Amino acid sequence: MSRRNAPPKRNGRRRPVPRDHGLLKMARRAAAVLLIFLALVAAWIGWTYRGPGPAARQGQTTTVILSRGSGVGQIAGELKAAGVISSREVFLLAAKLGGAARHLKAGEYEFASGAPMAQVLSDIEQGRMVKHFVAVPEGWTSDMATDAVRAEPVLTGTVDAPPEGSILPDSYQVARGEDRTEVVEKMRAARDKLLAELWASRAPDLPLQTPEDAVTLASIVEKETALPAERPRIAAVFENRLRAGMKLESDPTTIYGITKGRPLGRGITMKELVTATPFNTYRIPGLPPTPIANPGRAALAAVLNPPKSDELFFVADGTGGHVFASTFAEHQANVAKWRAIERQRAAAGGGR
Repeated sequence: MSRRNAPPKRNGRRRPVPRDHGLLKMARRAAAVLLIFLALVAAWIGWTYRGPGPAARQGQTTTVILSRGSGVGQIAGELKAAGVISSREVFLLAAKLGGAARHLKAGEYEFASGAPMAQVLSDIEQGRMVKHFVAVPEGWTSDMATDAVRAEPVLTGTVDAPPEGSILPDSYQVARGEDRTEVVEKMRAARDKLLAELWASRAPDLPLQTPEDAVTLASIVEKETALPAERPRIAAVFENRLRAGMKLESDPTTIYGITKGRPLGRGITMKELVTATPFNTYRIPGLPPTPIANPGRAALAAVLNPPKSDELFFVADGTGGHVFASTFAEHQANVAKWRAIERQRAAAGGGR
């Protein structure tokens, strides 16, 4: 038997193995076990963060409303309670280590079933909230706009209709829980800002004394045509009539005096045309006392910077637009053509 590898003897005996050598082996084993454990923990954290999240408890999405002032811990707790994330601790760790904890935004969020935690955190950091909108088309009255605000179910509180013409028609993003009065004030502030900008750059020598006069005339222009290209031309006609001291003779103003801007549902009768009301511009000179609707940006711009023109009249042309004239004789001929179109349509309708 070979003894080349045997430990040297002292006084004929083998030298004992040092105890530290055994402890070193144990320490190495413990370190290896710890590394494996840490690797498993890291893998679990990575899977929890980047892998599929929990399935929605109902349907395909989960809605969560994060209140203003919520800290990252409260947000993590609310997401865990709603079943959006599987681990509050992993969310906190990821938010703090990645720096997102300082940028989480309150609001209403909708998360798809199984959304990874990484996506959830990114959505909240980037503010990808559920968007709700209240749309106010050009030419709506303030009552109609306020009805739309009242009808939006995510809003709270009550609201009264603001003065006619004080709202800027647009599509407004609103948040769940936002007060309805605040939404209307946002619409009014948008109109005030735009009107101030347009009034400051208005054309010289307009027959308008105040910004509110511009809104009133723009509201009439808005209701007279549905064709954007006609707005400047119609604005010029009405301003030429104001300069000449002529009555505006606008059907929409007469209708407003009857229905406050709601659709009349029929033609204007001769009796209504000759009945004097504050809004019947066939009877009153100048502008009516208030706007008859909320004009949009294009109508306001048309009134405050109209094209140069000598036209004083317009009438429907039968195609959805209007034909314009500078003299009364030309206008009478155009009216005759329109009346013929009306008779033809009436005859065709009666024969069906």
